[in-house]
Amino acid sequence: MNDTMKKRIVTGIIAHVDSGKTTLSESLLFTAGEIRKMGRVDHKDAFLDTNEIERDRGITIFAKQAQITVGDTEISLLDTPGHVDFSAETERTLRVLDYAILVINGGDGVQSHTETLWNLLRHYNIPTFIFVNKMDLPETDKEALLNDIKKRLDEGAVDFGLRNNSEDEFYENIAMCDSDLLDIFFEDGFIGDDIIRDEIAARKVFPVFFGSALKNEGVAELLGGFEEFTSVKHYPKEFAGKVFKISEDEKGQRLTHIKITGGSLKVKTTPLIAGREQKINDIRVYSGVKYRSIPEAFPGSVVAVPGLLETFAGQGLGTEMNSEELVSEPIFTYAVKLPAGVDVTPALAIFRKLEEEESQFNVSWNEHLQKINVQVMGEIQLEVLKRILKDRFDMEVEFEDGSIIYRETIDNTVEGVGHYEPLRHYAEVHLLLEPLPRGSGIVLNTRVNEEVLEKNWQRLVHTHLVEKTHIGVLTGSPITDIKITLVSGKAHLKHTEGGDFRQATYRAVRHGLMNAVNVLLEPWYKFKLEVPTDATGRALTDLQQMGAKVNPLIVLEEETIITGSVPVSQMRDYYKSVVSYTHGKGRLNLTPGGYDRCLNAEEVVDRIGYVPDADLDNSPDSVFCSHGAGYVVKWYDVYKHMHIPLRNQKKEEFESVPVYVPRTYSSASDEELLAIFEKTYGKIKETKLHNQMRTPRGREAGDLEAANYRGKEIRTKGPKYLLVDGYNIIFAWEDLKKVSEENLDLARTLLINRLANYKAMKDEEVIIVFDAYKIAGQIREIEKINGISVVYTKEAETADQFIEKTSREMSKHNQVRVATNDNLERLIILGHGASRISAEDFLSEVKAVEAEIKEYID
Repeated sequence: MNDTMKKRIVTGIIAHVDSGKTTLSESLLFTAGEIRKMGRVDHKDAFLDTNEIERDRGITIFAKQAQITVGDTEISLLDTPGHVDFSAETERTLRVLDYAILVINGGDGVQSHTETLWNLLRHYNIPTFIFVNKMDLPETDKEALLNDIKKRLDEGAVDFGLRNNSEDEFYENIAMCDSDLLDIFFEDGFIGDDIIRDEIAARKVFPVFFGSALKNEGVAELLGGFEEFTSVKHYPKEFAGKVFKISEDEKGQRLTHIKITGGSLKVKTTPLIAGREQKINDIRVYSGVKYRSIPEAFPGSVVAVPGLLETFAGQGLGTEMNSEELVSEPIFTYAVKLPAGVDVTPALAIFRKLEEEESQFNVSWNEHLQKINVQVMGEIQLEVLKRILKDRFDMEVEFEDGSIIYRETIDNTVEGVGHYEPLRHYAEVHLLLEPLPRGSGIVLNTRVNEEVLEKNWQRLVHTHLVEKTHIGVLTGSPITDIKITLVSGKAHLKHTEGGDFRQATYRAVRHGLMNAVNVLLEPWYKFKLEVPTDATGRALTDLQQMGAKVNPLIVLEEETIITGSVPVSQMRDYYKSVVSYTHGKGRLNLTPGGYDRCLNAEEVVDRIGYVPDADLDNSPDSVFCSHGAGYVVKWYDVYKHMHIPLRNQKKEEFESVPVYVPRTYSSASDEELLAIFEKTYGKIKETKLHNQMRTPRGREAGDLEAANYRGKEIRTKGPKYLLVDGYNIIFAWEDLKKVSEENLDLARTLLINRLANYKAMKDEEVIIVFDAYKIAGQIREIEKINGISVVYTKEAETADQFIEKTSREMSKHNQVRVATNDNLERLIILGHGASRISAEDFLSEVKAVEAEIKEYID
């Protein structure tokens, strides 16, 4: 068959660690006649575990390629790592797959990491075949495993073994995957192979095969089904390719691994790659460690090209676009301890070389500390990195204790100004910094007329914004989730040079951050925790202590499913606790959840001890010129000296700028809370508990919260306090919500007035808590308005944090209710012995009191 007419399919084998993924690769190669003998991982002779580290550890670390020919189908098989520490290696391989084979251990069923991999397959929209391995193990239950796959992965999973044994049942199962298929089945009594093929490609049907890769059982059926039910993509005629890996051959020559996605790539041609014409001297097709050279690579081929420069994983070639950022990203950072006598400069070059090859870790250089830092997914990856450095570069390194990788953002809109005017230089840049939703990254924009600032200078500002990683002012961590808009600028006809705008741009970003309300972010996981019903309380207590955000519980007959998000720092090794307290019955699934507010920000900021004013490489100050000499103006005085007026605020508003204090989110200490209470209400007198009431085991839906904290004491005597989560209530009550959309101040005032009337008719102290409303001050403020207390939390302190601490302290000696709709907060306050009233029920109470007042007046 002509090479251009071949059916080329790129498939990857994906699996949880120890599912038998590499063994399946061996079996597929053996079944197709590509190898004469099956290797084994435990015998250290597997065809695709070619690296010495892989052989020693018995796991796949690097994605490898093998070629399989079945009939007219040419399959490029990519074996991927199964361990979570190497998720980035797996993910970058997913970006070039046409199909995937997901391997599930028949002895364990669907594992938490299997679900994580399934989510990645869904994210990249990859049609998937499923092979349930190790069915030769005793007590494996085919029907139970299929049901588990349907329940935990997708209802479209279908046993393709029925096709030869029970055709009617097979077609019926296929028909249940989609309403259109059901119509076809009812009309024709069967479903054609072409239709099934299309449904698999559309991720509506997922073929499932059962067998044992080690014993080569069920593998031929998988290979035959894969050949029959896969289809070729339609590729454009123009050359296109996707780079998915950079490596070295045995001679140290740089290899760029590419999937051809359009046209063709020929030897001796000079396509435009990385912005320049580069000659293609060789095109290799690898299978294990061996390769064959080919003169031309066609669409669907996976090839390695030696000698290309400036290529990188995820890069698009020709008409192909660059890939999006990986979902998996490093979350831990470690400082490198170099051996004595090793010069840091060549060492850094080695780490940069490895960073280029291995996308699952990043390298940074700390100029101030003169240290190399590496960012990785976990400790096993760190051990592998040490081994690579020893084996390839004869460098034995160690690493300091690791820490979480933080990010920083802002909580308000500011205009940053950078002015750079030493003698015979000039540039001024105004940047508007606006907060964005979590996960947005850095977004750039411009709103400057070319009559104000020429286009070439605007492009230069944009270049300087993207050419470096801008860091925050709390910990020196990279900033994110900020929209940066060029709103004004000025150049000098004679004295402005390109470097002037670099300095002005950098200083404008930094100046804006110094004037903003800064927020420290930490990485969070999305979690799914499945525990037996009797372990629900323990799980919720643990999650509460971690600061998790918990979604409404799903309570089944024998288990509870808890979902939500939680800081990565709190979840390290928690799976071991789950296994322990559930006696092996619990399951924990963690997936990257992006960045969110750091729960112990003040502690982190203090520990890191970053001083933004002392960071001379990231100065927020500006340079002005007077009498022929340049002089530095400190950042807090720049608004007084700038040459261009601000776009959003009047200059006089900045005549007095407060001295910078890092603004973080933190919780008050117990002593601080007690002092505030006693200052406001007087000494809290201790009272004895009367009529203690144990929370009954929940029976109805409304009792579920109480059931989760069965055994906590709810106080029914003593002074009564009502804590109101101000903004939560405003946004829950429709009338106040509508007012807040136009005027939040008015909505706040209306709530305060309504609750003042409510308090007048109730024997209950009312405390309304608002999130960091008075931002200018650094201390918590309490106002007494018409008999009720209004608390404005400390700068950037949340109402949730204040209420949680308050309910815990006051519930020891008082009756405390909390009015909120916050799901996690309600669980926590119940755990403190307080009671909770929903926004809806509280509104009913308030309306009843208002009706009573109206009746009294009338």
